[in-house]
Amino acid sequence: MIKTLENNEKLHILSKNYIGYLAYNYKSNPYVLPITYFYNEEQNNIICYSAEGHKIEALRKNNNIAMCVTDIESINNWKSIMVNGTYKEHTGSEAIALLHQFSLGIKDLIIRNEKRSLDFINQFSSKIDFNNIPIIYTIEIKTVTGRKRKL
Repeated sequence: MIKTLENNEKLHILSKNYIGYLAYNYKSNPYVLPITYFYNEEQNNIICYSAEGHKIEALRKNNNIAMCVTDIESINNWKSIMVNGTYKEHTGSEAIALLHQFSLGIKDLIIRNEKRSLDFINQFSSKIDFNNIPIIYTIEIKTVTGRKRKL
């Protein structure tokens, strides 16, 4: 039986994962791409980064997005959430602070969930200069919906 997730279940899925599928529209066509994200519980938003390209060009023109995150154990045991929100780009010291928060958050998730240590995540925050920073953006959350199935 498929059931609606409680709010705490939806936020748990969002906070314990770091890979989601970002959906957006560009030139009347839908796109879905995997992204790495970090859920910022204090601000109730999602921190992401990207290089300049198609996705960023599209999001600057139409900032409405959806993002799907799933926990799938089997065809009869899964949970899925859908986040609806808006794209917001950040620059300067605010962007660097968000990138630092992102890198520490992802590193902690990987250590806790995957039981492995990472050194490369430190490069996100320790080797940043103002001339070479990636595009930092947040997804400002409007709604989160979710379903689950467990037999």
